[in-house]
Amino acid sequence: MLDGLLDNPVLTQALPEATLETLQMVGVAALVAAVVGLPLGLLLRTVAPTGLRPLAVVRGPLGLLVNLGRSLPFIILAIALLPLTRAVVGTSLGWEAAVVPLSIGAIPFFARLVETAVREVDPGKVEAARVMGSSRGRVLVQVLLREALPGIVAGFTATVIALVAYSAMAGAIGGGGLGFLAISYGYQRFDTTVMVVCVVVIVAIVQAVQVVGDAVARRLDHR
Repeated sequence: MLDGLLDNPVLTQALPEATLETLQMVGVAALVAAVVGLPLGLLLRTVAPTGLRPLAVVRGPLGLLVNLGRSLPFIILAIALLPLTRAVVGTSLGWEAAVVPLSIGAIPFFARLVETAVREVDPGKVEAARVMGSSRGRVLVQVLLREALPGIVAGFTATVIALVAYSAMAGAIGGGGLGFLAISYGYQRFDTTVMVVCVVVIVAIVQAVQVVGDAVARRLDHR
């Protein structure tokens, strides 16, 4: 069986490159999701009715926008964003192009997870900090963000795993990576071995992300 795998030119030549493309598109999209989604999630919690600065006029439209972004199926989102993708990276094909819809799809997903993690912080700790004279900014950073960090890391782990799944779907529209390899060779050319190996590699990536994410979350949890 091993000889069969080593004799398959698709696996020996294209699999390493496809794996690298998947890691690249997931890595860049996860970074964008973290940079934009984290402050967006904190803002959602801050302007909530029970937040530090309730603002219904901001909370309503912002929540609607985030819900809209989360409700769109990724494949439809990727197709709808093709003009924007071409404008940003100059092409609609390849892993670089896939980063655009992956990032836009992951931002509202991660923002909601951040909001949920912050909402679960003990209100008593917030009240104690306010009584001691802490400003809203200090409460947000030194109490809410710090206490919610394990939950935020767990949410980020879930986001990265979702991105791995989305990246496989991106292969259906020429996004490159393992999804494209599995579809173009495994499905369209009936090479079951390629399909199985691609699935195994994707599962291995997800497992690795989950193990690392759980370890970091446990290390940050001091409760």
